Amino acid sequence: MQELEHLRDEIDNFVKLQIKSNELLELCDIAETNEEWNEISTQTMELQKEVEKLDFYTLFDGEYDINDAIVTIYSGAGGVDAQDWSEMLLRMFMKWADNHNFKVNILDKILGSEAGIKSATIEIKGKWAYGHMRAESGVHRLVRLSPFNSDNLRQTSFARVDVMPVINDISEVEIKSDDLRIDTYRASGAGGQHVNTTDSAVRITHVPSGTVAQCQSERSQAQNKEYAMKMLKAKLHKAFLEKQEIKKRQLRGEVKKAEWGNQICSYVLHPYKMVKDHRTKYETPQIQDVLDGNIDEFIKAFLRMK
Repeated sequence: MQELEHLRDEIDNFVKLQIKSNELLELCDIAETNEEWNEISTQTMELQKEVEKLDFYTLFDGEYDINDAIVTIYSGAGGVDAQDWSEMLLRMFMKWADNHNFKVNILDKILGSEAGIKSATIEIKGKWAYGHMRAESGVHRLVRLSPFNSDNLRQTSFARVDVMPVINDISEVEIKSDDLRIDTYRASGAGGQHVNTTDSAVRITHVPSGTVAQCQSERSQAQNKEYAMKMLKAKLHKAFLEKQEIKKRQLRGEVKKAEWGNQICSYVLHPYKMVKDHRTKYETPQIQDVLDGNIDEFIKAFLRMK
């Protein structure tokens, strides 16, 4: 039913564009004054923008591109600066989601010892959320004058971003209830008496693979369990795809270690201002706009690169 609804929406959009196009052609046949032609020009530009928007959505050809997304950010090398950088990325993704009217749920968040976060997991709910956000998967690098260094020296920090689709059923991996170990514990961090007195946090371990998913953001243990299962399914699906890719590389004679490679994107605040995607070569000096969630041009460049 959900797929049927999406297909109906796409057909309705095409029909609306066709109607607008026919109306513009009729206006062209009867237009005489400059005011009428100016109005036709304005409507044509608006129609062109709508066509470009539909054309962009044709780039989402992945099986799960239309699904919601689970985004996890891990601080890497760089100490406190890396933890602060991770929180900056979290804010950037949440601002981007808000700009697109997507709903965001914080599923898990571990605060840093001095500042920032050690890790955080969010769920972004909206049509094509995963299709957009998979462009951000990888290692992100920040270069700036460190606010945590007394000498104000330049510091390079790293954070890793994992993006997975929310999947209701995974056909590739069978999840048996006997293979799951479910632990409950008290949530940590700010939150008042509820956090300190109830075992609402849930950790689910898939014993055969050792995959772990946990959630402590909700007040209800049942809700935390539901979100943890979503994360577990997404992680198991990602692990399956990674194994398939390794097999393909071996068949092609390309033997590579399954390890994190170089950064996909660099954010430089000093000695100059620049954000550059090393995969697509797209770059912009408007780094503050990017950190405020305006990352659509980077996403478009990544999708068109394929």
